[in-house]
Amino acid sequence: MLKQKISSRETTAIKKYFDECRNVVIIAHSSPDGDAIGSSLGLKEYLEKKGKQVSVIVPNLFPDFLKWMHDSDKIVIFERQKSMGYNLINMADLICCLDFNALSRIEEVAVPLRRSNARKILIDHHLNPENFADVMVSCPDCSSTCELVFRVINAIGGLSNLSLNAAEDLYAGMCTDTGGFTYNSNDPDIFMIIAELLRKGINKDLIYRKLFNTYTLDRYRLMGYILSNKLVQYPELHASYFTVSREELKQFNFLKGDLEGVVNMPLAIRGQKLSISLREDTEKPIVWVSVRSYDDFSARELAERFFNGGGHFNAAGGRVEGTIAEAEEVCKRAIEAYREQLIDKVAQ
Repeated sequence: MLKQKISSRETTAIKKYFDECRNVVIIAHSSPDGDAIGSSLGLKEYLEKKGKQVSVIVPNLFPDFLKWMHDSDKIVIFERQKSMGYNLINMADLICCLDFNALSRIEEVAVPLRRSNARKILIDHHLNPENFADVMVSCPDCSSTCELVFRVINAIGGLSNLSLNAAEDLYAGMCTDTGGFTYNSNDPDIFMIIAELLRKGINKDLIYRKLFNTYTLDRYRLMGYILSNKLVQYPELHASYFTVSREELKQFNFLKGDLEGVVNMPLAIRGQKLSISLREDTEKPIVWVSVRSYDDFSARELAERFFNGGGHFNAAGGRVEGTIAEAEEVCKRAIEAYREQLIDKVAQ
């Protein structure tokens, strides 16, 4: 038996909404990752099996390594298909908001969402959710939103209708949001859920290869370049950061997702506790920031304080409006601001 994390009130309301809806829109956060895409497509597949008309909308592009997922080619990219996005949201009688806790996380998609009179369900595992939905399923101690979507489907008695495609999507999101189950994955329930997904017929080894072993040669040359030439190390602080400019991305034929996971690599250095990546946007004057940490050092606090961001305790992100040089100066100040906390951090 899974531990109860969804209340009876939430379960009753969601079942009612799922039964009564006809046109559903599922929305996930900006710069969608494996959990955002996996939870969205998994829920889409489940609701379509119930005879519903379902569309998935994300604010902008998602990584190429997620495009193997069933119906990923049908996802509406709002920044490129605004008219379609507005129409779908206007026609919806139910909107499911997945893997984000604040309307700022969906950028321009928030405009039609606010205007919509449709019922709204939030399913998310980030802290401090804004109260903008009729039903709020918020569980920060869950590994992923994909885990929560599984729990929702299980709670309303829908597990028998969970298809193989949906099971693959949910497993993929759980896998990516835990680094292949190497962090935030000590809850025994996670492995009970995996067992259920295996019973649906997923090939977890193949999914892992699709997620982590399908990159281009340019991606690996970019990784080597970063680790050899761009990594700035603070040995006494057990911290590091790297920057990647727009020109450098072009040099290595950058594709969305090519830097996925690279921020985690410096954490493999003995004693390392903090790693920060700064990537200049290929078009806009924005620098995207990823922060990773180990143990009791809060990546989330640092991201909130210096990078207009947030996230999980050990995995967070944010952004800097400006140049890569300006972002680097902010990064240096951030590391120095936590000198006292970092200097005594030694790997156990």
